[in-house]
Amino acid sequence: MEQFVEFMGNFGPLGLAIHAFLDAIIFPIPAFFTQVSLSMLNPSNALWLATFGFIACLIGTPIGYFIGKVFGTGILTRFVKPQLTEKATDYFKNKGSIAILIGAFTPIPFKVFTIMSGVLKYPLWQLMAYAAIGRATKFYVVGALFYLFGKTAESMVHNVSLYIFITVVPLIVIFLFVRKWLRKRKERKALELEQGNEQQAEM
Repeated sequence: MEQFVEFMGNFGPLGLAIHAFLDAIIFPIPAFFTQVSLSMLNPSNALWLATFGFIACLIGTPIGYFIGKVFGTGILTRFVKPQLTEKATDYFKNKGSIAILIGAFTPIPFKVFTIMSGVLKYPLWQLMAYAAIGRATKFYVVGALFYLFGKTAESMVHNVSLYIFITVVPLIVIFLFVRKWLRKRKERKALELEQGNEQQAEM
């Protein structure tokens, strides 16, 4: 891993962009390491590096999605029972937003979620939206720490995923639950209004 990160670092921001692009598709080493390595060399450019990594990650996200959509389904149908595949697809469509949002903030390789979204036919536009929120947070938090604190930020960023997880994820979960509650409330009011109109029509 160290040799790869050093090799990509030789290409500067372009190396980070390539790494972030591959990270969103299938590559096992997170782009975080190349970002930290390059930010250490020149902390004043840390925010520009974050921008390169973020944009490249977003470009790679739909490619990982389509890989999962084209090839993943065949693998699933070969090794998993159709009934389980259908259940997993339904679950991911209903709960996938929570999984992707949380996954975008955690150390779990994001390619897992891009490919799984394609396999289970999760809406691409939602994947892109949640990827933008999560990956922007991770890239720019690291970039901002190096920009503000210089090379001393190295000791901070290695726990950045944990800090983001324990602060942002609870807020995401609360937001999603509140949104679900408001949606059900709206549906209930609409049903009550419809029933009231039917009763008036009968009278």
